[in-house]
Amino acid sequence: LANLKTRYIKLKEKNESQKKSGKSKKIGIKKEDMQAVIVGKTNNGKSSLLGILTNAEPEIANYEFTTKFPIVGMSKISGTQIQIIENPAIGSEFYNKGLTNSADTLLILINSLKEIEEINPFLEKSNAKKIIVFNKSDKLNIEEKRKTEATLKSKKYNFTIISTKTGENIEELKEKIFQSFDKIRVYTKEPGKEKSPRPIILSPESSVENVAEKILKGFSKNVIETKIWGPSSKFAGQKVGLKHKLMDLDVVEFKTR
Repeated sequence: LANLKTRYIKLKEKNESQKKSGKSKKIGIKKEDMQAVIVGKTNNGKSSLLGILTNAEPEIANYEFTTKFPIVGMSKISGTQIQIIENPAIGSEFYNKGLTNSADTLLILINSLKEIEEINPFLEKSNAKKIIVFNKSDKLNIEEKRKTEATLKSKKYNFTIISTKTGENIEELKEKIFQSFDKIRVYTKEPGKEKSPRPIILSPESSVENVAEKILKGFSKNVIETKIWGPSSKFAGQKVGLKHKLMDLDVVEFKTR
């Protein structure tokens, strides 16, 4: 028992030392093409939202600071795979500032309007697109919901009022998440076959050459003919060059040497 007590004291001292020096262990997360991070205070529904939006199964409990490390999930939205991460609660020792600052989109989950001002100081170094997600709409009456919406509109926030309990406006939130990335989806196909089930994610104004190079570096040099279908084509199966600018939901077919 004496030995165990001594080991416990040493371990406790080591943990305290790591916290003070900032050397506590951080979990490395590989960032995908599109990454959204859920931030908010403790017990406001972050884990529930992650569970609704993705394939993740976070622990959900009534006590504070349930989430002690970032939890990663993938969400299928508008035909794409979007990485969504729950960051531990703002104000807890587990909160990951680096994750917030490097995210493409932040889902700021709140249960009351005053929480926006409480959370904003933690987001000052982030250049991410921000979506205010007002949770627990099931607890608001029609007049309260109208006033909340009017206030958020007056401040020109990009927002959605949802309920993780009833699922209200979850589909609307998903669409806002995809739109926040300002990306286009381009599908590829082989001659005589159907288009690929998953699109390639690109920046607006991307060219046919960008698609080829994203498939495989140097692939564009082997392309001898390209056909396209979709918004950027004048007619179905139009032949275009590698510099042709693509639009969202275009389909590209490559013929190689």
